[in-house]
Amino acid sequence: MTRPTALIAEDEPLLRGEIRDVLSRLWPELEIVAEVGDGDSAMEALDRLSPQILFLDIQMPGCSGIDVARRASQRAHVVFISAYDSHALAAFEQGALDYILKPVVADRVLVAVKRLQERVGRPPANLDGLVDLLKGAVGGGKQYLKWLTVPHGQDLRVVSTAEVLYLRADNKYTELATGSAMFLLNSSLKEMLGKLDPAVFWQIHRGTAVNVNAIETIYRSFRGALEIKVRGRPELLPVSAAHAHLFKQS
Repeated sequence: MTRPTALIAEDEPLLRGEIRDVLSRLWPELEIVAEVGDGDSAMEALDRLSPQILFLDIQMPGCSGIDVARRASQRAHVVFISAYDSHALAAFEQGALDYILKPVVADRVLVAVKRLQERVGRPPANLDGLVDLLKGAVGGGKQYLKWLTVPHGQDLRVVSTAEVLYLRADNKYTELATGSAMFLLNSSLKEMLGKLDPAVFWQIHRGTAVNVNAIETIYRSFRGALEIKVRGRPELLPVSAAHAHLFKQS
């Protein structure tokens, strides 16, 4: 019997790997034919490989997971990887679409797997109307990350963005500071800032962004430059002249 095939499209490499590992445990017969990190690559893999199942992050670089799902209508079964709250999930509950919430929980993946195992032998549904419903449910404004998956030794740890005190560029990576630990993310600072709420995370230097809610003290050096101390951390973060206007009283 031919093994069912699937594609995983998720722009966070750690989360993409976690989903692959969970699926391999819960459904070892499933063949993952491609893993991609953006919507355009997902489109290309859909057309080239014709996977039977798509695991799609809703928001990715390039075209969105919703756009990929529209292309996949009647061609593949779709499971969305979503960080959206329950009020936006009504579109998923129509039966033809399924979802996995972030952070990934194996029990919820198992529910999706069981549904897929029942459907995979049937023709995929026409998703056009459901995709429009979903786009209306989650498309009322840009959605920002509420949590991050970060490496912690050999494991992964989920960190709420509220715990993040600041982020600092480290070549192609980004250092993430909480009150108790430092983590190294496999993404650039520019990429991270594109996913975080700019009203909360202010870029204060070319290579540094700070959680404004974590600012404890703003110092002015004898040369007039600003430096910031965040709660729970001893280091001072310099504010460049280009970003000093953020701290001027109106």
